[in-house]
Amino acid sequence: MNELVKILCKNSILTSFNLKFYQLRPEGLKTLLEALYKNSALNYLDLCNNQIGIEGGKVLAKFLCKNTTLTSLYIKSNNLGLDGGKVLADALCKNTTLKELDLRDNELGSEGGKALANALCENASLTLLDLEYNELGLEGGKALAEALCKNVTLTSLSLASNNLGLEGGNALADALCKNITLASLNLEHNNLGSEGGKKLADALCKNSTLKYLNLNHNNLKSEGGKALADTLCKNTTLKNLELGVNFLGPEGGKALADSLCKNNTLASLNIQSNYLGPEGGKKLSYSLCKNTMLTFLNIQHNKINFKLRSNNQCIEILQ
Repeated sequence: MNELVKILCKNSILTSFNLKFYQLRPEGLKTLLEALYKNSALNYLDLCNNQIGIEGGKVLAKFLCKNTTLTSLYIKSNNLGLDGGKVLADALCKNTTLKELDLRDNELGSEGGKALANALCENASLTLLDLEYNELGLEGGKALAEALCKNVTLTSLSLASNNLGLEGGNALADALCKNITLASLNLEHNNLGSEGGKKLADALCKNSTLKYLNLNHNNLKSEGGKALADTLCKNTTLKNLELGVNFLGPEGGKALADSLCKNNTLASLNIQSNYLGPEGGKKLSYSLCKNTMLTFLNIQHNKINFKLRSNNQCIEILQ
């Protein structure tokens, strides 16, 4: 570590530094950041899986309040907890240069989510925030949804695997009706259900900026699939839609297939593991003869017993 610190103090051209799985812990992180105070070139820092804990989070927050060069910080799986999340949220209110922040799997909880939501109302530089696996729950999700109604810089947000549920999904759907900057939203594994799918489908009829939406593993069922299919007939901005493992069934699959005959902007669609069966497959086969915009289609594990083909030679079909 001492040799590393010496290098960082003298180096004036290093812009990217990857230290994931380095077992830094709070003490090592403190030593590292003392060197980085003197470095004015570094803009990307990966500290994932380093067991820095709450104390490390506090040290990192202090650093962010003073640093003016770092634009990307990745600190996944570091046991930050609620207190670590809160101090980092406070730092975001003062930092004006950080653009990407990865906080996946840090046990932030709903209160940590609320603290970060408050920071998003003040921060004007962050464009990407990843909060996957943080036990945010309904309250954390609602707070972040409210923040999206005010924030005008964030373009990518991941809330995957946070047990948001129907109410959390509804709050985010309402936010999408107002937000004008978000281009990517990941809500995978949040148990939104068919009603949550319908609410998001309604929001997509009003939203004109979202390009990527991940709803994999949300138990949308056929009704949620049908609602999203109706939306695809109207929405003209969405480019990538992930609907894998949602129990869409033949009816949901047929509805989505019909929408592909009308939609001319969607480029990528994932509907793997949805029990589409031969009925859904036949409809998709027909749609692929008409749709010329789709370049990627994942229909694996759907018990479609024949090979799908398309007139579009640019399309990649996973089956």
